[in-house]
Amino acid sequence: MTSKPVDFPADLASAYLALLSEREMLQAERDVVAAERDTVVAERDIAVAQAANAQAMLSDSEALIASLELAIEKLKRELRGRRSERTARLIDQMELQLEELVMAATEDEAAAQAAAAKTSSVRSFTRKRPVRKPWPEAIERERVVIDPPVTCACCGGSRLSKLGEDVTETLEEVPRRFKVIETVREKFTCRDCEAISQPPAPFHATPRGFIGPHLLATILFDKFGMHSPLNRQSTRFKCEGIELSTSTLADQVGYGTAALLPIFDLIEAHVFAAERLFGDDTTIPIQAKDKCTTGRIWTYVCDDRPYGGAAAPAAIYYASSDRRGEHPQKHLAEYGGILQSDCYNGFEPLSVAEKKAVPITFAFCHAHARRKFFELADIQKNARDRKRKPISPIALEAVQRYDALFEIEREINGLSAAERLAARQEKTKPLFDDMHEWLKRERATLSKSSEVIEPIDYMLKRWDGFARFLEDGRICLTNNAAERALRGIALGRRNWTLAGSQRGADRAAIMLSVITTCRLNDIDPKAWLADVFARIADLPVSRLHELLPWQWKSHKGTAIAAAA
Repeated sequence: MTSKPVDFPADLASAYLALLSEREMLQAERDVVAAERDTVVAERDIAVAQAANAQAMLSDSEALIASLELAIEKLKRELRGRRSERTARLIDQMELQLEELVMAATEDEAAAQAAAAKTSSVRSFTRKRPVRKPWPEAIERERVVIDPPVTCACCGGSRLSKLGEDVTETLEEVPRRFKVIETVREKFTCRDCEAISQPPAPFHATPRGFIGPHLLATILFDKFGMHSPLNRQSTRFKCEGIELSTSTLADQVGYGTAALLPIFDLIEAHVFAAERLFGDDTTIPIQAKDKCTTGRIWTYVCDDRPYGGAAAPAAIYYASSDRRGEHPQKHLAEYGGILQSDCYNGFEPLSVAEKKAVPITFAFCHAHARRKFFELADIQKNARDRKRKPISPIALEAVQRYDALFEIEREINGLSAAERLAARQEKTKPLFDDMHEWLKRERATLSKSSEVIEPIDYMLKRWDGFARFLEDGRICLTNNAAERALRGIALGRRNWTLAGSQRGADRAAIMLSVITTCRLNDIDPKAWLADVFARIADLPVSRLHELLPWQWKSHKGTAIAAAA
């Protein structure tokens, strides 16, 4: 087959013109493609912004409906009197539900504003908030004046005269007293060009910034660290002469939690980069439709202090509506290392854990195993029980054998991993191997109805996991680090009774993560929160790691030493 000959231009000028024409055509095609791409991106941003606005409007409507329903119930109670204890509990439950809905609406509003900022075609949704009562006239006031400009921002002239000022009132907390800080931004007009100059408004952790960082830290810490619900905090503020409604407090909690999300992500990355984790969970009632469901709070703790590890201690929390294995398996999907926990198989099936590039190594908690024996050998509890049962001699001996193992662990606590391993091989391994043989002998002599069979089988069927601490000095004998991290939740359930929603439980998990991490690093969580809220709005993303509790503590120590 003969191809068609190419027609070349007769001269160099024609060839150059043809080349320019083809180049212009290619450039035009590129411009069309770029325009189409920009159009698609703009349409996507508009769709995202519209969806975010719709979600914010829906959340706002739900919060408004709940607020009106609560107002109706309170009016009925005032008109008809207190009908029953159940009605009082219903109003308390409605107040808690309103808190969660207002916080969710605030978070959705912030998301809608962020989405609308990416496009000029969609106006951001703004919630209608109740009119806030003015601060008391007798409250202490502190006037902070921002340094005014010395030259005109328009022409650079120095002949400025004061035109006026804008004042932002921020309620701040000082121990045992309140004050309103007036941040003044003076306006100046240029006598040369009549342009107006004014310093920019300061950034705040929450929009409008009428709650100062110390007061915001107090509200969040009291709710999540001291387990004081917002309705009780509102009552306390009212007794001190400050009108802050539950809805206003919930609004600020929503903003404060959203501001801490980047730090939560950094703590999460730090925890799951550890060589060894402690994992555990506890129950948490979660309000669902017309009832409460038994949800779960999961925690994973990185704490290498027992063997002098270099990693800073930290804890991360997650919330779920049930205890299905899919939740911890999602948490541990990217993790590879040692996981110390109870024998709950839902953390990750062994078949899945072993297929990872860096598999999960399970080390089981001996405190759980000892507890099962101790319940059968608890002499004091048995003495209080009306139906006294004979103390199991096997369980009693098992507890005594465990006491000898724990005594060795207390002696080597704080030593390096190599030193701990050497001590265990010398002192612990003979005792533990003897305990293994003793358990197998006793198990063979017991009848099926014996109560002590259950704790013996609990150990023998998982012996490799229980014996793993003899192979690695980093592994602890117990999972107590995770249990300590959950103890506050168990104590706080009596105060807040339940989480108002799944999103409320997730919000609690975020706050518990930062508060517990502060406590693990011997930091006052309230002081840390106040400093973070004061700085995070101005801090670039590249420096957010400075706010991590262990780095914050180091920077504060350096600053104090330099000041001295």
